[in-house]
Order: sequence, then C-alpha cells, then structure tokens
Amino acid sequence: MTTSTRGAAKTPAVLVLEDGRTFRGRAYGAVGETFGEAVFSTGMTGYQETLTDPSYDRQIVVATAPQIGNTGWNDEDDESGRIWVSGYVVRDPARVPSNWRSRRSLDDELTTQGVVGISGIDTRALTRHLRERGSMRAGIFSGEALAPDAELVQRVQAQPHMKGASLYEEVATKEAYVVPAVGEKKFTVAAIDLGIKGMTPQRMAERGIEVHVLPATATAEDVYAVDPDGVFFSNGPGDPATADGPVALMTAVLERRTPLFGICFGNQILGRALGFGTYKLKYGHHGINQPVQDRTTGKVEVTAHNHGFAVDAPLDKVSETKFGRAEVSHVCLNDDVVEGLQLLDQPAFSVQYHPEAAAGPHDAAYLFDRFTSLMSTVREGQRA
Repeated sequence: MTTSTRGAAKTPAVLVLEDGRTFRGRAYGAVGETFGEAVFSTGMTGYQETLTDPSYDRQIVVATAPQIGNTGWNDEDDESGRIWVSGYVVRDPARVPSNWRSRRSLDDELTTQGVVGISGIDTRALTRHLRERGSMRAGIFSGEALAPDAELVQRVQAQPHMKGASLYEEVATKEAYVVPAVGEKKFTVAAIDLGIKGMTPQRMAERGIEVHVLPATATAEDVYAVDPDGVFFSNGPGDPATADGPVALMTAVLERRTPLFGICFGNQILGRALGFGTYKLKYGHHGINQPVQDRTTGKVEVTAHNHGFAVDAPLDKVSETKFGRAEVSHVCLNDDVVEGLQLLDQPAFSVQYHPEAAAGPHDAAYLFDRFTSLMSTVREGQRA
C-alpha cells in the first residue's frame, strides 16, 4: 500500500477488479493505491470493529449498507491497535458524524492510518458482481496513483491470491501478555493469538478467566508453562492450509485432553487437526447477521462472521478421528457451510463465527459459558 496526504472528497478514485471491471468514485480516507481481496460485509453497523479486526488483513472491504460513518470514530471500540483492512469501499459516507462517543470522523481516522478508500460508487452492483463471480483481487487508486485502466488491471492481476496466503503471524502479538480475570479468578486459559480481537479475552475475563495471550509461534511448552485449565485458539486471516504450526500445537493439546475452544481460524485449525480438509468459499461470510443453527440444541442464532475458508466435514454423520468421534455442531442456514465442530469423546469444540459479538448480536455468548462448564467438568473429574 502507498498513500499520500489527506484525501479530498472531490479527488477522483477508481476501484479495479482483477476481471477488468472498474467502479469510479471519489477518494475516501488516504489518497494513493492499495491492493487486497475484495469482499463484501453485510453489517449495517459495527464498522469500527470490522476495520480493526485482524482477520481482515489484506482484504478490501465493501460495505453493503449504503450509509457509513454516521457514528464517527471513538476511542473504545477498536478490536486491536490499528486498522487492518487494506482498503474500504462505501457508497454514501456521512458528511458529519453524530454520536456522543465520537471523537473524530471515519474519514479522518482512515486518513490518519493511511488507509486508502473509495466512496460514491454503486456498492449494490459491486456486491452483486462479487456474489456472481466470487471474491477476487482488487485495487483502489486515487490521486497520482491513477493510470489507464489496462495498466491498473495488470497491477491488480500481479498481486498474490488469498488462497495459499499465510498471514496469521503478521497480525499476532509478538510478546505474551495477560488479561486478568474480572472479580474472582476461577480458571486460567492459554489463548493462542492468530489474529485475536480485543473483546475475546475480555469475554473470558468477565467469566472469571485469567487469559494468557500467547504469540502464534507458541510451543506446547509455552502453553503448559502457564498451567492452563483450557486452551483457546483465536480467529485470524489467511488460508488455514498454511497453518501447520498451529495445527501441530493443537494436536499436542488434544493429545493431552486439555479442554479446548476455537473460533473462526481456530475452527479450521481443529478441522485440520482432526483430519478434515479446508477449502476456499466463493465469496465467504462477512457481516454481523448470519443465521446459524446449533445442532446440539436446535436453536437458531444470528451471528457475526468473517471467513473466506471453511472446513470440509460431513454434515450427515459422526466421523471417526484419531481423537475419537467428531461431529458438525453448527451449520450456516444460508448455504450449509460447517460453522462448528465438537469432539464427543474428549473436551474440545469450536465455531466458525465470532461469539464475542464485537460488533454483532449476542446470541452466541453462551459459547464462553460452555467453555467454562467444560473446564469445570474436567477439573471436577480430576479431583474425583
């Protein structure tokens, strides 16, 4: 990504897709050029949490909601220390933000952090195009980065694909840190940061869990040095097929039968550790309004998603794995994509979506309670 100084609302900009289609609009945020995988996000709100979610590394996010930026940017809702999206695409940016917590405009924050965006394009047409053709490489160009369309298409086509991309180490913490339990400490959890969102350890801390957040390169020795009651594998960006290190670590955790919980990228890592494959979705699930059924209860939840890959596991049967029986516990009601796995013979489960609900509905918050119950049950069994 290259950027220049502040963008102006009248500065021309163009979004170029790898298949040659272009959308012309105005610069939004920084002026310059940026590249990434174009995906559409269906949330009507929660753009600050989306933009600061490390799972969106190397993605150009298209907001399907027509008006973006109405509530400005505050100092409380960031999910990490920076904006991770490669670029941002909106139709109708707010002229004046209005919210009691707002400290500055979204446009100003994008500019400050050097994020190149575009506004004033037909995002509905773009979304339909991505639904029909699939997520694809794209570039946003404005100011001095503008050039003839044919040249810009070639530059986009020269960019790497998301399939085969190993990104989780880029976004993960380099040093371990601790999020203390809120109130009485009940459990200790080692959380492997593959692109973790700030609200995730907070949700665990609210349940009396002291969370030791460890780098993506953590070893089994690092994990068990904190004497954990459970191990957590976080969300994260990129192709799970490249994550051999986290798969090996999860395998070691499963061999010790330690209570285990994974979300998003962590669900894909569990799938690989159990012997299932993963694959690239056509356009993925991105947004805070995705319907998922918990097959263990029959309950339907509205959930927050950001994943372009999925686990290839059978929906209609219990599978035999080297760690015992496993089954699909959650499924997306839009397209039957695997949204959760659980082992039946030892304490391990995962979901493909984001139960920390930042941003998003709180339907899936019970999963953190399920994790604490799992750790409690194992602890009681060890005492018996």
